[in-house]
Amino acid sequence: MANIFGIDGVGLKLVAQAKELAGKIEQRAIEVDNDAKFPSESIAELAAAGFFGLCNPVELGGNGQSPGVFAAVVEELAQACPSTAMIYVMHVCASQTFVTSHTLANREALLKQISAGEHLTTLAFSERGSRSQFWAPVSEMRDDSQGSFTTSASKSWVTSANHADSYVSSSQKPGASSPLESTLYVARRNAKGVNVSGSFNGLGLRGNDSAPVEFIDVAVSQGELLTPQGEGAAMMLEVVLPWFSVGTAAMAHGLCLAAISATQKHLSNAGFSYDGTKLRDLPNLRARVAEMSCRTAQSRALLGFTTQLMLDPDDQTPLYVLQSRMAALEAALHVTDLGMKACGGAAFSRHLGIEQMFRDARAGWVMAPTVDHLQEFIGRALTGLPLF
Repeated sequence: MANIFGIDGVGLKLVAQAKELAGKIEQRAIEVDNDAKFPSESIAELAAAGFFGLCNPVELGGNGQSPGVFAAVVEELAQACPSTAMIYVMHVCASQTFVTSHTLANREALLKQISAGEHLTTLAFSERGSRSQFWAPVSEMRDDSQGSFTTSASKSWVTSANHADSYVSSSQKPGASSPLESTLYVARRNAKGVNVSGSFNGLGLRGNDSAPVEFIDVAVSQGELLTPQGEGAAMMLEVVLPWFSVGTAAMAHGLCLAAISATQKHLSNAGFSYDGTKLRDLPNLRARVAEMSCRTAQSRALLGFTTQLMLDPDDQTPLYVLQSRMAALEAALHVTDLGMKACGGAAFSRHLGIEQMFRDARAGWVMAPTVDHLQEFIGRALTGLPLF
């Protein structure tokens, strides 16, 4: 496949290694989807192979790789097991807050632990009271007057909720006058007051263990703050959002590529016994697979361009980041829908795997920032309006 991310050297070797791992991960994907099972073995394999620290600094045990390599790795994982890819994307995004933090006390030790495959992390931004508007937490941090803080929150749909070692979470700073005056902090899953309060039985990405988590008077030390008080929104929008957009766009492309592959195989192999022709001999079906391929290539090209921009960002880079995510989410919906139509009853009866990709593609549409949010943000940027 064309190297649209400008990857060379070590990056290419890592992508090849991810492709090889994906072959093993794929063998468990049906069970993960059918049983809504967390893919523990697949995550353990990624950890053992060094992928937990893919984008962490080399001096802290990581591979120091770019957003482009991250995207290429996620594409491989998503073609094999979208739930595994989702868990991995959240882990890398959360890890980037540790990389960029200037306030986290045990930053180096934690990043070394992650790079060694010994720590799985995730994001816990969305709350019951603010729903998909993740940038506006309703939970508040309270100052205990001794240099530490406590907070309570109802976090909704936290990926890897029962399995992550830590959550990168958000809260309003003490005495905040606006939800945008937020602070990011790290909370341990086994900390006192942290309780997973539900399970996940969703339409798609069924193995990603996305569950609500309750924080009840959770203690947060000064050294567990990822940002200065009130500066959390900047890290959300300038660090987490770009990495999340790249990762989820790559996931969407992985779904597209898997749907295209399954459709190609079905059209090439299935046919009519009465005259010996194949489904590929029908021009309407060829047109559908052609459109699937073209739509995917267009969106992947935009993401490839965006990851290159991120290496030397300018004032247009945030716009391309948002456009990349929106284009990929819309492509995944369209391409998997075309795959279902092209393959007919074989797809509808769950014989080809396309039906799972069709369901998994719907998750991106409702995951913040949603397509509605993205359209609004992009439209505001293009017409000279502030984001908020």
